[in-house]
Amino acid sequence: MKKILGGVLFTGVTLSLSAAGQADDAAYLSWPSYSGEDLELSVNEAGTHFRLWSPEAQAVEVLIYDTGRNTPAVDTLDMKKAGQGTWTASVDRQLYGKYYTFRVKHNGRWLAETPGVWAKAVGVNGSRAAIIDFAKTNPEGWDSDRGPVVKNITDAVIYEMHHRDFSVDPSSGIANKGKFLALTEHGTRSPQGQKTGIDHLKELGVTHVHILPSYDYNSVDEANLPANQYNWGYDPYNYNAPEGSYSTNPSDPIARVREMKEMVKSLHDAGIGVVMDVVYNHTANNDDSNFSLTAPGYYYRHRPDGSYSDASGCGNETASERRQMRDFIVNSVKYWAKEYHIDGFRFDLMAIHDIETMDSVAAALKEINPSIFVYGEGWTAGDSPLPVERRALKENVAKMKGIAVFSDDIRDAVKGHYSNAADRGFATGKPGNEETVKIGIVASTAHPQVDYAKGNNSKFAYASAPTQIINYVSCHDDLTLTDKLAKSMPGSTEADRQRAARLAQTIVFTSQGTPFMFAGEEVFRDKKGVHNSYKSPDSVNAIDWDLKDSNREQFDYYRELIKLRKAHPAFRMTTADDIARHVKFDKTDRDNLISYSIKDNANGDEWREIKLVFNGSEQPQEIKIAKGDWIVIARDGRINADGMGVFKGGKIEVEPTSALILARK
Repeated sequence: MKKILGGVLFTGVTLSLSAAGQADDAAYLSWPSYSGEDLELSVNEAGTHFRLWSPEAQAVEVLIYDTGRNTPAVDTLDMKKAGQGTWTASVDRQLYGKYYTFRVKHNGRWLAETPGVWAKAVGVNGSRAAIIDFAKTNPEGWDSDRGPVVKNITDAVIYEMHHRDFSVDPSSGIANKGKFLALTEHGTRSPQGQKTGIDHLKELGVTHVHILPSYDYNSVDEANLPANQYNWGYDPYNYNAPEGSYSTNPSDPIARVREMKEMVKSLHDAGIGVVMDVVYNHTANNDDSNFSLTAPGYYYRHRPDGSYSDASGCGNETASERRQMRDFIVNSVKYWAKEYHIDGFRFDLMAIHDIETMDSVAAALKEINPSIFVYGEGWTAGDSPLPVERRALKENVAKMKGIAVFSDDIRDAVKGHYSNAADRGFATGKPGNEETVKIGIVASTAHPQVDYAKGNNSKFAYASAPTQIINYVSCHDDLTLTDKLAKSMPGSTEADRQRAARLAQTIVFTSQGTPFMFAGEEVFRDKKGVHNSYKSPDSVNAIDWDLKDSNREQFDYYRELIKLRKAHPAFRMTTADDIARHVKFDKTDRDNLISYSIKDNANGDEWREIKLVFNGSEQPQEIKIAKGDWIVIARDGRINADGMGVFKGGKIEVEPTSALILARK
């Protein structure tokens, strides 16, 4: 999410709290906390055990059900106070196949039932938690399942996708359309015979898929999937259970878990990691959220008048600086990493969280798997009571350990500002963005030839290392690159716009930092000009796989660009000192022209020097290249990672809206 709403459907929002929810921070900080792994359910040989954290409760009950919805409780258990703010109850048998909810008495009244905040399996629409044997959800070979080994995040090539977008169109040739299992199907083809699905990802060469929210979210009625509802999923309901609409049977809690694991294993078997999009910064509901129904007021920040603070733009914001909320976030990502073998986490509106929490997240995950990485949006959608210096902001990324942020610098400079559809950028002929593009090239680190005073978005080198920066020109938010180019280049041909897209992505994929791309742009996918398609129909959001045939040259360009980056560590440096030492910009003094070299076998590269020239103007630009045997890697909208001829140096013309890449050993 980037802006107000940011693609979230939220319900039940109120702007006032009951008096019980108006305790100030000092009072909340005095509450006891509990971080044991037995919240809120554990099953062992001795039976089934419940433990709920609710320090201010006057009484707590557990209700047991035979089904996931629409049936009366078959048993009610009174819970007893057990220390550290928790309540416990047990039965002496394993209640596999049953469902449960909690009910809390607070300030003299019983609150609505809730599955709690730690439900790991749920029934239809998530209103009741399910008791299942997780050992029975593991696919064959799960114990030996591993994601790709990633030494540094800069070695990753991230592909952002939505389950439904990727597979739902008839042209995908995929049977399990819009489901976790779509990514387990091999041999799928478009009507023209082009590879789709997981085979397409392997052909493209990406290292990781970043999948939009896959936890149980609020906006899609899982009991009425024929209604063909769509949502991105930035409206969290049950953070620790998979979304039912992506399973083949939402009423079967085991199916959700097993099918998500099958998807992860299938991607791992293909050498592709899985990044999970997580949204701990707000909940879909306010007073009726699972957080509010277990510990009213505690989990959220409030304004002085007791109303919900709203840095998310979605009605509320969570209070990560409070111990139990911080523990929840840290233990939740640990759970996904352990139980589902998730390889990375993307934090939505990460700056709503405090730096200490994000540092704790990264440290805990690295202990589980050194290849896991964490990145997020280094901004909020509104103001917050959390002091700016404590926020996990883009500008504070150097204070964080093992965290990366998206670069809005390179995004807006290359294609034009996200908020103005007609605005052009460097790649589409607008002068004045050269220095900001350079900021992107050096991954927002200090460089003697980059003048941050001329930056459009950032005025100082906020990253201390390129491992802290995610480079991109588009994502699920705002216009796709295809739509942005159509709106900002009136009168242009599709061929013109595809050239601009190639130049834009060449800048992203050859810059220091980590490249990130939006699914389908390699086939020039559009969303019919809809910029906030969070609940738009499949006709807007689905990838049309026929495009892979008609735009095959575009796909091949992306594939070669990815191949080039993966083959050459010079594009994947890990320290600011290395960038300052090896990246040398040429003096050009011309609008929409950037020329630079990556020199001296940077980062152990076999190439002694790589020359990159970006011409964002509509006219050819002549430059001089030192004498030598240069391999031509990219020129005039074409690219071959293995080379396509030799250039001996001297004057060379760089064609309009294109990149020139040369290399010499």
